[in-house]
Amino acid sequence: AHGAQFADAGLPFYVCPGTSRWCSIAGRTDNALGNLLSAAEAGLRHGACGYLNTDWGDRGHWQMLPVSYLGFAMGAAFSWCLETNRDADVRAVVSRFAFEDSSGTMGQVAYEMGNLYQALGIPIGNGSALFWALQWPEDRFIIRSHSVSPEAVHATLDAIEAAIAPLENATTPRGGDADLIRCEFRFTARLLRHACFRILMAQESDATRQAATKAALAVELEALIDEYRALWLARNRPGGLQDSVARFEELLA
Repeated sequence: AHGAQFADAGLPFYVCPGTSRWCSIAGRTDNALGNLLSAAEAGLRHGACGYLNTDWGDRGHWQMLPVSYLGFAMGAAFSWCLETNRDADVRAVVSRFAFEDSSGTMGQVAYEMGNLYQALGIPIGNGSALFWALQWPEDRFIIRSHSVSPEAVHATLDAIEAAIAPLENATTPRGGDADLIRCEFRFTARLLRHACFRILMAQESDATRQAATKAALAVELEALIDEYRALWLARNRPGGLQDSVARFEELLA
């Protein structure tokens, strides 16, 4: 709709889709591919002069950089030659060109991890339920968590394990930072698990068991915060780190 308006007005314009990684922890694969593909189609249809792929870090930028590689790679593919790449094997393409992993494993891990946002069955626009399970104030979150069955949470935990399991079979993703990429995806999986256990904690009806679970989650979160600091500084400048960590510390408190 917007492209047609710009074209009718005679204004040069870009289409500007996004990688859908923000507010998700592990990404949103299906949503990203839909955005990136539809932007290329609309841009071609209405004569856009460019394609600007965007990647954001809303509310602390908790997603690790490699979580965005799938969106970077497929945005490049769709914008460079849509008809050639429309039906590309996303897992294989991302593994080869974004991770330099000839086994195809890293593309599979990134793809499946990025679709875990659908596992709980709670559709949330522009984010994922597991992300918000760690960001919402507890009074608001508890109301939401009771709409999810414990069985669904345990199924999500199983899905996290299945998505991350192939990581050990990857060959040499990205050469020099292969070990860092593995650490980043393992951390991502641990953070998703923590969100699941927080949902289960909120659903616990026995006050004693709930208090014990909350105490255990606090200990785990302290370790996650330490690891997060190290992973942030492995790639990024310190700027923004304290704001990002403060959101974890608010959860810890």
